Amino acid sequence: MSATSSPTDRVSVLEAITDVELRHMELDESLLALLARVRELFEVDTATILLYDATTQRLSVRATLGIEEEIRHGVTIDLGAGFAGRVAATRRPVILDRVDQTTVASPALWRKGLRALLGVPILVREELIGVLHVGSLTVREFTEADTHLLLLVADRVALAIQAETTSAERAATTALQRSLLPTRFPDVAGVSFAARYVPGAVAGLGGDWYDVFQLPSGRVGVVIGDVAGHGLGAAVVMGRLRSALRAYALENDSPAQVLTKLHGKVSHFEQSSMATVAYAVIDLADRTVTVSSAGHPPPVLAVPGRPSVLAAITPDPPVGLGLHSRRPRRDTVLDLPDGAVLAFYTDDLVERRGKALDPFLDRLTEAVTPERPEAVCGRVMDALVDAAPTQDDIALLVARFETR
Repeated sequence: MSATSSPTDRVSVLEAITDVELRHMELDESLLALLARVRELFEVDTATILLYDATTQRLSVRATLGIEEEIRHGVTIDLGAGFAGRVAATRRPVILDRVDQTTVASPALWRKGLRALLGVPILVREELIGVLHVGSLTVREFTEADTHLLLLVADRVALAIQAETTSAERAATTALQRSLLPTRFPDVAGVSFAARYVPGAVAGLGGDWYDVFQLPSGRVGVVIGDVAGHGLGAAVVMGRLRSALRAYALENDSPAQVLTKLHGKVSHFEQSSMATVAYAVIDLADRTVTVSSAGHPPPVLAVPGRPSVLAAITPDPPVGLGLHSRRPRRDTVLDLPDGAVLAFYTDDLVERRGKALDPFLDRLTEAVTPERPEAVCGRVMDALVDAAPTQDDIALLVARFETR
C-alpha cells in the first residue's frame, strides 16, 4: 500500500463498500463493484472472490478483476490445494511473496506475473463461504494491517453472499419440495387420503415428505419420512430417497425389504445422511396394511367403536449413516375394519423442545377419529399446531378405509 494511503482513507473506502446502492444490485454485479473498491483501497492489480462448495470440497471463482480468464476457464481449486485452497483449509489469512507453480494451483495467477498475494477466508459464524484474495504485479510486502482490513472486507462480502444464497436456496428448496409432494392422490376404490405439510418458520423447508402410489399388484404404497437437516441439502436427499423407494417398491412386496434396500443405498451413496421412514402397503382385498418403520414414529389407528391408539409397530434403526444391525427389518400386519383411519406423521408434530412427549401423543390420538381424512387433518392441526409458528416442518398423512 502506498505511503500516502492513510487510515482515514481506508475507513472512507470501507464505508463506500457498504454503499446503499450495492444493495440494489444483483449479486454478481455487487461483487464486481466490491472488488473494484477493494483494488482501489489496496492499490492492487487483481482481486478475486472464490466460493466454497462443501459437497465437492472445492472452490470456484465467482467474481474477479484482473484475471478474468479464471472465470472463462472454469477454474476450481480443491480444498487445501495451492494458495486459495490453503486459505480455505486453514480458515486463516495467507501471504505469498512468491507466486509460481509450487505455491498456487491456478496457472492464471503465475502466468499473470503476480509477485505477491494476500488471501483471507470468507466466513459466516465459522462456516466457510469462500476466499477473498488480492494480488500485486510489483514486489509488495502485505502487512498485518492489510490483513486485518481485508478480513473486514471479507465480512462484508460474506453478508452479501449469504443474503443472496439464502434467498436463492429458499426458493429452490420450496420449488423442489412442492414438486415432490403429491398434488393428487391415486383414485383407488375403497381408500381415501388427505394430507398437510407445514414448513418450519425457523428452520424452513427441510426433508419431511409423504407419498402415495398404486403398485402393479393393485395394492397401495404409503410413505412418510424425515431426512435429518434442513434447507436445500435435506430436500435434495429427500428427493433421492423418494425416487429410490418407489423403485424398490416395484420389486419387493415386503416394506421391510424395501427399507433394507433403501438403507443400503443411503449408506453407500449418501454417507453423511440419515432419515426415518415408515413404509406401508395397503391390501384392500384382505383389508390389511403391512408396515415397516425405520426409526419413524408409529401411526395412529382409529377404528369405529374403539379408542384410537398408536399402532403396535416396533421401529427398526433409521436408514443411513452406515448404521448396521444383525437383526433383519420387520413387517407388522394390521387389520383394517370398515371405516378405520390410519394417520402417519413426522415427529415435529408431537415433539416440543424441553417438553414431555406423552401429552402431545395423547392429544394426537384423541384428535384422530374414524372420520373423513380431511376432517381428521383439520382436527389434528387444530389440536397440535399452535398459533405460534412451528420450529420445524410438519407432515401429516391420513388414510381412511371405506365401508364396503
